Amino acid sequence: MHLTQKAIAERIKAIDVVIELLDARLPGSSANPMLATLTQGKPTLKVLNKQDLADPGRTTAWLAHYNAQPDTRAMALDASMTAPAKALANACRELAPLRGGMVKPMRVLICGIPNVGKSTLINTLVGKRAAKTGDEAGVTKLEQRIVLADDFYLYDTPGMLWPRIIVAKSGYNLAASGAVGRNAFDEQEVALELLDYLKTHYPTLLQARFKLDAVSHLTDEQLLEAIGRKRGALRGGKQIDLQKAAEIAIYDFRASVLGRITLETPEEFAQWLSAGQTLDAERQVKKDAIELDRKIRFKQVPRPNPRDTL
Repeated sequence: MHLTQKAIAERIKAIDVVIELLDARLPGSSANPMLATLTQGKPTLKVLNKQDLADPGRTTAWLAHYNAQPDTRAMALDASMTAPAKALANACRELAPLRGGMVKPMRVLICGIPNVGKSTLINTLVGKRAAKTGDEAGVTKLEQRIVLADDFYLYDTPGMLWPRIIVAKSGYNLAASGAVGRNAFDEQEVALELLDYLKTHYPTLLQARFKLDAVSHLTDEQLLEAIGRKRGALRGGKQIDLQKAAEIAIYDFRASVLGRITLETPEEFAQWLSAGQTLDAERQVKKDAIELDRKIRFKQVPRPNPRDTL
């Protein structure tokens, strides 16, 4: 992550447009706040990838949200799009109209979190296997320069997460989508959070997939047990294997067999982010107080004089 951050910081000096690839099922959670800092001031194209897996109505809302931001354009893509290279190039040229031609070729940096589909998109753009792909986080390891046209250079970077996720819901959504390696989270906890959201916003999809009469009256744990029972996730003595049931729920979401689902709206994410920032600020105040107390006890800083506060 540190090497990727350093590479982006160096490359961004000569970049005209930044393409940030987002997961259309979680556009807010898959937007890297560290990237926003690194690329500050650069025109940005937000690409909501995997739109064919996402809720169409919510994708429209997210596109409107990003298109309302300054120096930003947004578009949705999926594997079925026939001319993605042309659409991306046109959008980039709108953001940097003074670039183009052999004298001033367009220089574009494409970024995104792990497993967002960046390598697959690049291979589609160039019509060959220019980038490694895989259904796991961290496939791209090094920066690559790809020539999309004589005057259009695309720089690919490894997927990068940020070191500390302050929005708890984003952490669960990222884990559910596959952006986080499976060793970094508990499947049962993620599945329970996922089911809690789905039973409120997409109950009919759950009922149809798992052949349940209703889900609104069930607790998250009861719903996970019902899924395990329906799908035969049983151990000896016909006990429900909750781990297996959790894996089934997460897999069905990732594979979109549940249906087209988006796990957040712009309004929801704004609320989650505000709450996360408030909590993080409170943690920082406590951390600073503990550090100051430690320095005072070890006489690394002078003890405050009570009279100074009068």
